[in-house]
Amino acid sequence: MDNDKILDIYTRMLRIRRFEEQVGILFAQGQLPGFVHLYIGEEAIAAGVCAALRDDDYIVSTHRGHGHVIAKGGDFNRMMAELFGKATGYCKGKGGSMHIADFSIGMLGACGIVGGGIPLAVGAGLSAAYRGTDQVAVSFFGDGASNEGSFHESLNLAAVMKLPVIFVCENNRYGEFTPMEKVTAVRDIAVRATGYGIPGVIVDGTDALAVYDAAAAAVARARNGEGPTLIEAKTHRRGGHAEGEKAFLAGGVYRSQEELAEAQLKDPLLIMHRRMVAMHLIAPDVLEELDHRITQAVAEAVAFARRSPDPEPEAIYEDTWI
Repeated sequence: MDNDKILDIYTRMLRIRRFEEQVGILFAQGQLPGFVHLYIGEEAIAAGVCAALRDDDYIVSTHRGHGHVIAKGGDFNRMMAELFGKATGYCKGKGGSMHIADFSIGMLGACGIVGGGIPLAVGAGLSAAYRGTDQVAVSFFGDGASNEGSFHESLNLAAVMKLPVIFVCENNRYGEFTPMEKVTAVRDIAVRATGYGIPGVIVDGTDALAVYDAAAAAVARARNGEGPTLIEAKTHRRGGHAEGEKAFLAGGVYRSQEELAEAQLKDPLLIMHRRMVAMHLIAPDVLEELDHRITQAVAEAVAFARRSPDPEPEAIYEDTWI
């Protein structure tokens, strides 16, 4: 992997981290409506996968979708405006944090329903196969979604039709507040691929380069007409299920302090940064300048959102179908 690709992956991760950190501050200050689910700690997955995709490939996201949008090339200004509920947002202020979409970059939307986005990726893959393109579709979902019927139906259909779909399970070990092992009969989600005759791959979800390698292999397989792949990326959720979660803030009601300390040590951004510096891949001053530019871009996005207009009351009747 050349240095340009490595820097590209790191840049995607850093853009996600700085955006999410600012969103967390804004939510704590009461400036954002609705719920906010941050992607901090899981950046390596979205960055590694999306770096293996083309601009015309598709992704479908989850309720924790900011990172996926950004990794696919989403615009800070329109994202922040959407979180503020402004008319200049991606969904004109009507979707909020959990429903951002940008068809122009192949981001078919985030979905607040657990497992709800998985069949959409299969539909996108079916569309690509029907039209005879070599596009691929990626579905991001959590470990909890792997117990939904939509997961199993989607894998089965994609496998039967050899559709160009990559199923990416972001296993952060918790479905909201419930540990995976209490509700899932298998230790590894990836083994479920065996039942559908497709590859199941386990990867360290805190290692962006490992994620990229796994995704690149799955993408190549899909483009060659060999069908879908299930990738399980084992990772950590840095915070609670949602911002403001009292059970998490109370100090390890359902997560031990040891586990939280482990998550801090396995920070994907720090792992990537240390690797680049130790191997002399990217000069430290280049990384510092990159961080400065991204931080400034996030600040400008907040300013853009604040000066943007609220949706007009009449807009409630737009973009609806009967």
